[in-house]
Amino acid sequence: MRVKLTLEYDGSAYAGWQLQADQDSIQGRVESALSQIFGVAVRVGGAGRTDSGVHARGQVASALLPREFDPADLKRALNALLPPDIAVLAAEAAPQDFDPRRNARSRIYEYRVLNRESRSAFEFHYAWLVRGPLDLKAMRAAAGEFAGEHDFTAFRTLGSAEKTSRRRVLASDWQRAGEVLCYRVEANSFLRHMVRTMVAAMVDAGHGKIARGDIAALLASRDRAAAPAPAPACGLYLMEVRY
Repeated sequence: MRVKLTLEYDGSAYAGWQLQADQDSIQGRVESALSQIFGVAVRVGGAGRTDSGVHARGQVASALLPREFDPADLKRALNALLPPDIAVLAAEAAPQDFDPRRNARSRIYEYRVLNRESRSAFEFHYAWLVRGPLDLKAMRAAAGEFAGEHDFTAFRTLGSAEKTSRRRVLASDWQRAGEVLCYRVEANSFLRHMVRTMVAAMVDAGHGKIARGDIAALLASRDRAAAPAPAPACGLYLMEVRY
């Protein structure tokens, strides 16, 4: 029996989603809980390999169970065994060939920036503290330059193994709510560190360091050294995976 799981988690204490030797991961925790339920090893695949410190409100995973099991009971059992910073929001039966990564049509991420002078005792794990006034209009204009299909070589981690660096961005925009600026982006898929590097460039635009049209020039350059270092992982959230 194959199941589809929708999870949320605080990634602060983990080395990321993906199973890694001698490091605590979200995948490892979910697989450990499943092995306790079924008495055998159960592998789990995820839709997005979120990095260390990155959070999720709508990660999708799949597992092939060794026997039939009521999805509602599975959700309750997993939540009883998982630590409080990982939660299963939904569990449902899925087709045998369901692959949460390959079958995804698009993914939506959000990035939160706390724009004020002093740090927050509550937000330091959940937003990037950016001091100095930010020009939201300039950031929204920069965000618009990412929309459409582009080669994102300049915005990905060097040495990434993906076959192609072309991605199609379906939506890209910023909104402000008081001291928090939130960036929301949807694309068919993302390269490693792509969103965080995009955010860093748009914050540069908000500080007046990047002029209108410079994002398009960076994309065209395909030069990773020309783009800024990625924004911190703490502000990034995988919000939804669409099928």
